[in-house]
Amino acid sequence: MTLWTRQPGSVAEGIHHAVRLRDVTKSYGKGSRAVVALDRVSADIPSGTFTAVMGPSGSGKSTFLHCAAGLDRPTSGEVRLGPTDLSQLKEAPLTRLRRRRMGFVFQAFNLVPALTVVQNITLPLRLERRKADQTWLREIVARVGLTDRLSHVPAELSGGQQQRVAIARALVTRPEVIFADEPTGALDPETAKDILTLLRQAVTDMHQTVVMVTHDPVAAAHADSAVFLAGGRIVTSLDSPTADRVASTMAGLRRAA
Repeated sequence: MTLWTRQPGSVAEGIHHAVRLRDVTKSYGKGSRAVVALDRVSADIPSGTFTAVMGPSGSGKSTFLHCAAGLDRPTSGEVRLGPTDLSQLKEAPLTRLRRRRMGFVFQAFNLVPALTVVQNITLPLRLERRKADQTWLREIVARVGLTDRLSHVPAELSGGQQQRVAIARALVTRPEVIFADEPTGALDPETAKDILTLLRQAVTDMHQTVVMVTHDPVAAAHADSAVFLAGGRIVTSLDSPTADRVASTMAGLRRAA
């Protein structure tokens, strides 16, 4: 992963970036009571990679994801999805862009209780009045292990199965990037491992781009790189992170805080 500190000439030639942040600041409140959640953050996320975003509580990692995904607008700076500057879009076009070009996986699953598994998976397409590619739908349903659960509703599924539905829903539009916010936070360790394996396979086998906020060093070890925030700034990163290296880095950030 390439981290930016106002050095545009440092980008490797020929690398396509799914997401770019340039001098992004996000403040909440005004005047003396303003809280700066992100402070001039710049980063590039190459396409086809798995990036973990980490940091102590209050470091800005969730704000990073929300700004990168267009769920929250930065106070200043620029966020791009491919060539598109998200800051230039009004709310309705931005909502359509998120449905068409992004996928989301959250800790709380965010499934519609009254819809079946297949209806939940295809919901982003139906909102856009698009028909599902049945070959692609069958492939992702098989990959997440839900072929025999398509007529079930969320209440009839385990937590791990519900998160599998959420992953399939994130993949169904063939997005440019999947944003995952603590996707294993509500799951037991064994189920969490299965979900992380699915996200890893989405990158390795299906050439997706995944950006995942997590507090778990074991989860981060599934990523190609880990980016660490503290005080609203990117302070360091690791390529090919291991759980031990991530845990050590996090411990150092907590001591510094």
